[in-house]
Amino acid sequence: MATIIVKDRLQLAAVFTDNMVLQQMAELPVWGTCGSGVLVTVSFGGGKKSTLADENGNWRVNLAPMAAASRPQEMKVDANDLLKSTIILRNILIGEVWLCSGQSNMEFSVSLAKDGDKECASAGFPGIRFFTVPQRIAETPQECMAADPWKVCTPESVSGFSAAGYFFGRELHRKLGIPVGLIHASWGGTVAEAWTSRVALLKNAELADLVARYDHSEIWESIATYQEAIQRTRDQINVGYPCGWADLPNPLGEWNDIELPALWQARGLDFSGIFWFRKAVELPAGWHGKELRLSIGAADKSDITYFNNVKVGGISIADRPDSWSLPRDYAVPAHLTKPGGNVIAIRVHSDKFGGGMTGPAAAMQLSCPALLESAPVPLDGVWRYAVETNYGKIEIPADPPVGPDSPNFPCVLFNGMLFPVIPFAIRGAVWYQGESNVGRAIQYRTLFPAMIQDWRTHWNQGEFPFLFVQIANFNPELARPGESEWAELREAQTMALRLPHTGMAVAIDIGDAGDIHPVNKQDVGQRLAVNALAQVYGKQVPYSGPVFKSLAIEGNAMRIDFDHVNGKLECRGEKLIGFAIAGADRQFLWANAEIAGDQVIVSSPAIPEPEFVRYAWADNPACNLYNGAGLPAVPFRSDMPKNSLPVPLTHSTIP
Repeated sequence: MATIIVKDRLQLAAVFTDNMVLQQMAELPVWGTCGSGVLVTVSFGGGKKSTLADENGNWRVNLAPMAAASRPQEMKVDANDLLKSTIILRNILIGEVWLCSGQSNMEFSVSLAKDGDKECASAGFPGIRFFTVPQRIAETPQECMAADPWKVCTPESVSGFSAAGYFFGRELHRKLGIPVGLIHASWGGTVAEAWTSRVALLKNAELADLVARYDHSEIWESIATYQEAIQRTRDQINVGYPCGWADLPNPLGEWNDIELPALWQARGLDFSGIFWFRKAVELPAGWHGKELRLSIGAADKSDITYFNNVKVGGISIADRPDSWSLPRDYAVPAHLTKPGGNVIAIRVHSDKFGGGMTGPAAAMQLSCPALLESAPVPLDGVWRYAVETNYGKIEIPADPPVGPDSPNFPCVLFNGMLFPVIPFAIRGAVWYQGESNVGRAIQYRTLFPAMIQDWRTHWNQGEFPFLFVQIANFNPELARPGESEWAELREAQTMALRLPHTGMAVAIDIGDAGDIHPVNKQDVGQRLAVNALAQVYGKQVPYSGPVFKSLAIEGNAMRIDFDHVNGKLECRGEKLIGFAIAGADRQFLWANAEIAGDQVIVSSPAIPEPEFVRYAWADNPACNLYNGAGLPAVPFRSDMPKNSLPVPLTHSTIP
């Protein structure tokens, strides 16, 4: 683990290690600590820079810009202290460096993505390097951190890395033919204000209360009361395990059947508490004596998972606030597997809202990685369950307060995870977040651009490119048009395109109604990459799906014009769907829609005088409009707030 702790000896910031990638054609800050007044010299690429450490032992040099280089190089750092200290870093490449940040859909690993095993097996790219910032909460900006060193991309190292980040970087590496470094800093279930500095929030009148409200004593009293109530439900002794509830024989207790995946409230058990779920499985021929992969989907909220009476995994909401939505994926050691009956037992603890095994069904399976040709054993369907503890109905505030020990407290992730890597030279950032800010879309219109500008200010590398993923479709489809907090959040994200050097990857067609973590991260990475290739690297590639431009009312019909048609508009399906129109009363109904060249014409016999149109305006809309490049249309509404439409994107091409 690389770290900066002792300031009287020569140290580099933790982000500087063997195998790193440095940003091409950019001034390269290199910094660290040593004794006060010590002369430090950094030698790299045939050049040298020296500086004296300040009174606090901090030092920094800025190396001159260098061209991309796939040939490994060494960096030497010398100090004229009493020990004549020297640090040598090896296997350094020069190329493109991108920061990958956000919440759980950025954190979602390659191993869990679609075709994860195959993607990992084929990930031999010595020109791609990974650095993962450890998850850390801090009330004040931190100069140091403990972190693993940069890793070369291999089937082993890619497995736990960000899938969206990896597929983005892989596409850049293939298309540009130069090294790519990816710095991953994400935390599932987190809000944008946690990734924004205190200074940036306080100086914005619309955001200052996100921080200022914690200066009032009544807020801290409510936090203490809330945490005390929740803690009472978490300090529970596991009474099921000593009773044999994870063991092979039929255990004592009242056991019944339940169909999974599901929230137990949806099965008529309307209370919070602790449930045990058990399922007996027969292993296919040849599986016994081999390590298995147990995938059970998401458990809402905390789980302890057993295989043949031995714990093989578990995630607690006390450690991961997003545990309610995290897919569980555990290794079953070879010595636990045997011919005949094997028992999977899962203890699920939910102290508020819904609880259960939420899947999705396709993610619930037992597989044998050593026998890829062998079909997985499906685990959805009928399980046995018993109730260990019934809390009854617990009343929880709709917006429970958080304290500074929560990753959703304002500024704490900026302080603990971003500040330690600033100002490491980067080309730009890719961002996948927004789900945790659903319900506050109006605020997000201000918060998200403020966060982007805040990062740019602190890095002091100009208006570096900032590319982001518009949140994917989620939740059940609705039969009628209506309002949608998810659609409003997507709109707020689209509005951020008014900032220069920004780009958006639309994911409205690759989500999953039952899983907030869609497994198709390949298309996410690809769509982020084409934004970068077009807007940052000057490649002539389409990077956006159709974007609403204008509309004209022609009698009882509306004619809609789009930008980014890229040759033609396309309907993927039997007929064009996803459009709704309304008259002056704003009562939206589904519209008939047809493509006419570069336009779409919409109408409804029930609305003779249409005024407004919406497309893909729902949590999980059924929609199928694409352009000639196969990119999906950006969701929109013509009745959106004034001055909300994005201006044309500004290119920031590099040599």
